[in-house]
Amino acid sequence: MLLLPSAAEGQGTAITHALTSASALCQVEPVGRWFEAFVKRRNRNASTSFQELEDKKELSEESEDEELQLEEFPMLKTLDPKDWKNQDHYAVLGLGHVRYKATQRQIKAAHKAMVLKHHPDKRKAAGEPIKEGDNDYFTCITKAYEMLSDPVKRRAFNSVDPTFDNSVPSKSEAKDNFFQVFSPVFERNSRWSNKKNVPKLGDMNSSFEDVDAFYSFWYNFDSWREFSYLDEEEKEKAECRDERRWIEKQNRATRAQRKKEEMNRIRTLVDNAYSCDPRIKKFKEEEKAKKEAEKKAKADARRKEQEAKEKQRQAELEAARLAKEKEEEEVRQQALLAKKEKDIQKKAIKKERQKLRNSCKSWNHFSDSEADRVKMMEEVEKLCDRLELASLQCLNETLTTSTREAGKAALEKQIEEVNEQMRKEKEEADARMRQASKNAEKSTGGSGSGSKNWSEDDLQLLIKAVNLFPAGTNSRWEVIANYMNIHSSSGIKRTAKDVIGKAKSLQKLDPHQKDDINKKAFDKFKKEHGVAPQADSAAPSERFEAGPCTDFTPWTTEEQKLLEQALKTYPVNTPERWEKIAEAVPGRTKKDCMRRYKELVEMVKAKKAAQEQVLNASRAKK
Repeated sequence: MLLLPSAAEGQGTAITHALTSASALCQVEPVGRWFEAFVKRRNRNASTSFQELEDKKELSEESEDEELQLEEFPMLKTLDPKDWKNQDHYAVLGLGHVRYKATQRQIKAAHKAMVLKHHPDKRKAAGEPIKEGDNDYFTCITKAYEMLSDPVKRRAFNSVDPTFDNSVPSKSEAKDNFFQVFSPVFERNSRWSNKKNVPKLGDMNSSFEDVDAFYSFWYNFDSWREFSYLDEEEKEKAECRDERRWIEKQNRATRAQRKKEEMNRIRTLVDNAYSCDPRIKKFKEEEKAKKEAEKKAKADARRKEQEAKEKQRQAELEAARLAKEKEEEEVRQQALLAKKEKDIQKKAIKKERQKLRNSCKSWNHFSDSEADRVKMMEEVEKLCDRLELASLQCLNETLTTSTREAGKAALEKQIEEVNEQMRKEKEEADARMRQASKNAEKSTGGSGSGSKNWSEDDLQLLIKAVNLFPAGTNSRWEVIANYMNIHSSSGIKRTAKDVIGKAKSLQKLDPHQKDDINKKAFDKFKKEHGVAPQADSAAPSERFEAGPCTDFTPWTTEEQKLLEQALKTYPVNTPERWEKIAEAVPGRTKKDCMRRYKELVEMVKAKKAAQEQVLNASRAKK
């Protein structure tokens, strides 16, 4: 509540309007330098006004000026004003001991003191000889003040301060006293940082976060140091705009190169410090120990888990083994029972077959002539192979209990039934083969003589050609077709399309049909070479005396390999070559080896001829 002054004598007081609080009228906010003073007062919990702060600042600067002691530069009078760029401006003004820490007020006071002492008029009045024009050393004082009073020019000069130590400690220097060597170097170079609050190197007890922040700062160091002061050309001296641009371009390139060298120097300093820092080694060892401990803990946990799983697996395996043994024992018992039953049945069948043979033999096979007797013996053996146990028992019972005529009738009836059954099976197999051939021809879509009328000889020739020219042969199917056209006796010309279609149809045949084709091929082979089939009733001694293999026994893969190896081992000029080759191939005579060699030579010649003919045909088309 505001108190009004009391009224004078003879005057009265009256309230004309109610007063409101000051905050309700308007909100006042400090700005500019008054805001700065307000913040300072608030932080200090003081109520000092801005003017008082300014007065204190001026008093402190005046006290600094009073305390400032200038150093006399002994080489001042010998300086060449034309060589001002190479002079130490701080030393010229007597501020060599303060240098870049000097304030503008100190620079101004130093310049004033130097002017009062070295002005030409002062020296002339004192009788000192003065050089004319700009040749006097006083020009150097003026130039020094001009450079240091301008913030931009002063920054350029500070960047190339001749007293600054740019050296970088090596790794060997900081081997034992790392902090004593590198700490002053980082403090010295921190003056170039654009960012304030440059982190310190710290000591051996610094935390990992502090060390990491320190090296992160210096690896990303932002330097304000620039080298425009060292420009060799001044654009103000240029005579035209083009020359001035050229000078600027040259100066920019030189500054960029020096800036790059400066950043390389800082990077080298940080790299050397990082590689020598004992704290980094300690942190790495701690990290390694921590990782090893974690790794060991994980390995222990994994080992325990594996042991538990192994125990569980062993228990499961043991249970499975016991169950399997039990199951195998049951299966074995069942197999034994089945085997016993099978042996009993086998013995019974064998007994019934022998009984059938004996019954027929007792009746002289129901035949009077030798030829009919042999034929009946064959039919009886066929019955032994085809009839089941029940049929054999029934037939034997009939033969035993009936007369000769009734037994013969029963036997012939059974023979007719078996022959009829075999005939039907053969007809079904032939029908399947014909149907498969028709389906293959339909699937290939062929027509005309090239896809029809495939004789047995042509089929065997096709199988031989497919094996002779395997997959990978150049123009394989054209070569196979040409080979068949040369060696076929049917006179039908086959194309590659016909050959492919027939080969696919042969691949689709069922096993029974393939067996029929192979049997027919073998029968043809025996017929061509005059090999008579041996009777099943031949004695073992007669089969043995016939030899291990005849001249026309097919060659196995192992025999073929031994023959090829022997041909390589014994060349043409070897004495008694074929005798030695025959000795290298067990079971084969000299005649067999020579015949097989001729067959191989003919096959190779035929193969080359077919390939050359197809190749010539393709060249003629081009």
